[in-house]
Amino acid sequence: MKESRLKKMMREGQVALGPFAKLSSPATVEIMGHAGFDFVILDMEHGPLGYETVENLVRAAELVNVTPIVRVTENNPSLILRALDVGAQGVEVPHIGDKEDAECAVQAAKFTPEGHRGVCRFVRAAGYSSMDRYKHFETSNLETMVIGHIEGMEGVRNIDEILTVKGFDIAFIGPYDLSQSLGVPGQVSHPVVVERMTEVVEKAKRQGVAVGTFVDDDEAAKRWIDAGVQYISYSVDVGIFYEACRAIVKRVRGEA
Repeated sequence: MKESRLKKMMREGQVALGPFAKLSSPATVEIMGHAGFDFVILDMEHGPLGYETVENLVRAAELVNVTPIVRVTENNPSLILRALDVGAQGVEVPHIGDKEDAECAVQAAKFTPEGHRGVCRFVRAAGYSSMDRYKHFETSNLETMVIGHIEGMEGVRNIDEILTVKGFDIAFIGPYDLSQSLGVPGQVSHPVVVERMTEVVEKAKRQGVAVGTFVDDDEAAKRWIDAGVQYISYSVDVGIFYEACRAIVKRVRGEA
């Protein structure tokens, strides 16, 4: 596994920008790279993508120097393993509620001595066995990223312990699920949601752990960047495409 551009950016305190992706075309990922995004989150939780499709999307991401991250459907070692074996440079794991959840995700993503990721060098991540096996184990442990979703009040309450887990690279705040957990579903700018998100950001900054979140407009992106969030997931490929198409229709029809 080569050096992770995204992990380097987080280490250096830079802000990285990338969308979620649900579409199955590698061309979409290539376009994102040409547009200047830093990473793409291949969404297996809320999209139709399967592992064979994800493998080709990872190839497309590598072609344009975009870091491929896979959001798995659940905190399951088998699912995390498969995502990494096809070449993902990191995994986003949903519903991290406590320290044990975070430890489970990290251990599934790392080889011994840091974890118990299943060992097979006849996979794409190891160059189909062309890579020295020991180098594969070493570089994978160094460069693979674990991004955990803090998307409920359980995770917020346990954030101090979650942040102590070694190998937990980014605490990703899921604003929509968090808003639902707080009784204001969909109101991601509601004061109570912003307050809880800010609490996580401040605690993570004190622990030296990078923070990520999802935004779907420029104002929210700027607000959270100013607050110290480094990993900004900006919208979703299908939403970006819809908004661009709708804007064209409105302009041409004089509806704008």
